Amino acid sequence: MATAKLIMLAAGGTGGHLFPAEALSHALHAKGMRVVLMTDTRAAEYAGRFPAEAVHAVPAATPSGRSPLQQAKALFAVAKGTFAARRIIGQVKPAIVVGFGGYPTVPPVLGASLAGVRTLIHEQNAVIGRANRFLAGRADVIATGFAKVGGLTPAQQAKCRHVGNPVRPAVIAAAEQVYEPPGEGKIKLLVFGGSQGARIMADIVPPAIQLLTEAERARLSIVQQARVEDDERVRGIYEKLGIRATVAPFFKDLPAQMAAAHLIIARSGASTVAELSVIGRPGILVPLPGSLDQDQAANAAFLEGAGAAIRILQPELTPRRLASELSRLIAEPEHLTTMAANAKSAGIPDAADRLADLVIATAHL
Repeated sequence: MATAKLIMLAAGGTGGHLFPAEALSHALHAKGMRVVLMTDTRAAEYAGRFPAEAVHAVPAATPSGRSPLQQAKALFAVAKGTFAARRIIGQVKPAIVVGFGGYPTVPPVLGASLAGVRTLIHEQNAVIGRANRFLAGRADVIATGFAKVGGLTPAQQAKCRHVGNPVRPAVIAAAEQVYEPPGEGKIKLLVFGGSQGARIMADIVPPAIQLLTEAERARLSIVQQARVEDDERVRGIYEKLGIRATVAPFFKDLPAQMAAAHLIIARSGASTVAELSVIGRPGILVPLPGSLDQDQAANAAFLEGAGAAIRILQPELTPRRLASELSRLIAEPEHLTTMAANAKSAGIPDAADRLADLVIATAHL
């Protein structure tokens, strides 16, 4: 039967969900599987380059609006998307549907469950997200990015299989670059704040650099992601300080930039943590605040516990605190080398293959 090797991936929203799905798709293709993607109508607009033979869009929404009307609209969209997903699943007949969290995953996985198709969800974070928590009872298998995941019931924990977080081929390529200890030479600092950038990085990092001594600043070269509205301000501070800096709103070659860095200051989304560990680079991680699950704080705690990162919660992130950490690392560059080795030892570079094998086994292919 031609459709027996067809696997449907469900992902959307942010790169944090699409990147591991993309990595899995490459691994499944290498094992002779066919792949289609189901996503929400918004993500479908930029999913054109996703490695799948077809992209199916269904309605989805996040039921987190404050008003009862907003919540009702969201639930209606999810219900509409679920029946649309079930109809499409009945037409294309995948052997399994694999969800990657976020509310665009809910209609495809629910639709598959209603259609009697096996399901697997992958949780990238160290605390299960709300969408995956909602789906965990229905999923046949729960694959996890971290060995320990908070927020699961004992019955759900019994379904868990730790595979790691799949990373894109560009990350695997970047991981081949060996960490070169800075010694007494330049320390290359990379700063970014997620796919949309983060104002906190523009507000805190340049003033922290200003607080360093002239000799410490002379050791640094900086590559920093800054939003368009912050670009001129960030660039101006570095120019005034005489620091060689590259400032841009987005880096297409971010894995290569990570591999070239001696130290990275970033958020601690699951993809970032996975890429830091696979490439093997030390980090100063600032978890995104305000999350109900505090998933980024838990992700950063994992690398901190491995001796690979320094975790600074955003309320504690001041120019003086960051300058203090930077000053210490500049004075002890050998500590950066140790952190890089610790990061590398925590990485799972073959997570995509592990997940592909688990998907195939769960689908009974």
